[in-house]
Amino acid sequence: MTGDKPVPFHALNRRSWLGAAALAAATACTGTAAWAQTAYPNKPIKVVVPFAPGGATDVLARVLAEKMAVGLGQPMVIDNKPGAAGIIGTDAVAKAAPDGYTLLLGLSNSMLTNQFLYTKLPYSPEKDIAPIYQIAIAPLVLVAHPSVPVATGPELLKYIAANKGKVAYGSYGTGAYPHLAGAYMSQSQNADMSHVAYRGEAPMVQDLLGGQIQIAFASALQAKAHIDAGKLRAIGVSGERRMGTLPNVPTLAEQGLNDEAYRVAGWLAMGAPAGTPPAILERIAAEVRKATEHPDVAQRITAMGFDVQKSSPTLFTAAMNKERPVWERLIKASGAKLD
Repeated sequence: MTGDKPVPFHALNRRSWLGAAALAAATACTGTAAWAQTAYPNKPIKVVVPFAPGGATDVLARVLAEKMAVGLGQPMVIDNKPGAAGIIGTDAVAKAAPDGYTLLLGLSNSMLTNQFLYTKLPYSPEKDIAPIYQIAIAPLVLVAHPSVPVATGPELLKYIAANKGKVAYGSYGTGAYPHLAGAYMSQSQNADMSHVAYRGEAPMVQDLLGGQIQIAFASALQAKAHIDAGKLRAIGVSGERRMGTLPNVPTLAEQGLNDEAYRVAGWLAMGAPAGTPPAILERIAAEVRKATEHPDVAQRITAMGFDVQKSSPTLFTAAMNKERPVWERLIKASGAKLD
């Protein structure tokens, strides 16, 4: 049609072979990463939250999933698997196929500290969970039922010491920061406080409002409205700085409680089954970062009292390595070691 000579059949075969060879060479150079980036995802992605609906972890998971689904081009389905201090849900992820279609949005307890708390775990946080992204540092506010006649951290320590065995504190799971900090507080004051573990933060706060427990560490998401209404009293904030959403509540450290137990803070993060291809981990991390940089998402996280982080699989791994000895010391000092 253009006047060119027909291309011989053997030349076509040779050109096709050369093209296939070039494609194969390119694939070999980039490894499975290139394949994973083009092929993933092609079906819905499940995000396991190892706590009951309604708590800060669950709310954050749903906010992120809505944004990430757009970038990934696939629905993200939240699957709440509460119980056993996050162990049930985390174990389900650890045993899932490492293909990027089952993810974990959990806390520092199930992804790091449980290994120091429990003699036996059905999974190894270090060997069975691949770190993806540390989403936010999560300082908590220590709140008390109005029947507890204290207003500051030092006053609370004196009160629980003077009322040995009469004060109960709550947590949203054995091994979570509220449990460890409460256990340390009890141990350091010889207060013999009772620990009540719940399957999530929302039921813990409801019992605190009802007076079934007297104190607890809670997220600003769950506690702020009740503090503002006078139904709970804010005693102090964990971690190194005040919450932006509760600027008038001093840290416990500011009040003279300088023990390491009160200066650390838990975190919320995303992980996957170990063995998930690195290219998929990086893809998910990129989508988490884009989601957390979205103004309304960042505002939601800040309103929860959390500090948004910029992370990656490498940065998250380094952060956990740095924190590991701190949490190990805290668990030892709290006397909270379990079978």
